[in-house]
Amino acid sequence: PYGSGERERWDLFPAAEAGAPCLAFIHGGYWQRNRREDFACFAEGALGAGWSVALPGYTLAPDATIEGIAGEIGRALDWLAMEGPAHGIAGPVLLSGWSAGGHLTALHAKHRSVRAALAISGIFDLEPIRGTTLNEKLALTDDQIARFSPIRLPHPATPMAVAYGTAELPELQRQSRDFHAARS
Repeated sequence: PYGSGERERWDLFPAAEAGAPCLAFIHGGYWQRNRREDFACFAEGALGAGWSVALPGYTLAPDATIEGIAGEIGRALDWLAMEGPAHGIAGPVLLSGWSAGGHLTALHAKHRSVRAALAISGIFDLEPIRGTTLNEKLALTDDQIARFSPIRLPHPATPMAVAYGTAELPELQRQSRDFHAARS
């Protein structure tokens, strides 16, 4: 556990070498579904390459706001930086995530332990969600949209790649292209 919430937990897969790079992967699901355990398959390739893998969970909406979810991921990264070495994970962190996880990756690329980031098919501007059924559980406010839309925030110097699948929803593709252009 990295916090007191039921979903505030890590799945940790340490490499043979504690100082190996660590892929920290944040699951997607529009902040409303999925679990870290669903993405454990990501560990296989990274472990095979000699990396550690860390998969954080987080509380889902409507039990948490976007602010609460972002705060949990920040606390998770703090925990990994402080407690990871005791669990065999002491190397530099590459932060990645898909969909909502891509959003959370972009928000936390500035974390002191993150050396690089890969945001996959992320939601980088929360405004378009306001008019969809996704917002029924998120209940985004103007303030939250402004403070938690990575495209509207100063971009950290952390190297970041932005990727998307060509079979993803057109909006996720558009937002990924727009975010990449804004960072360029």
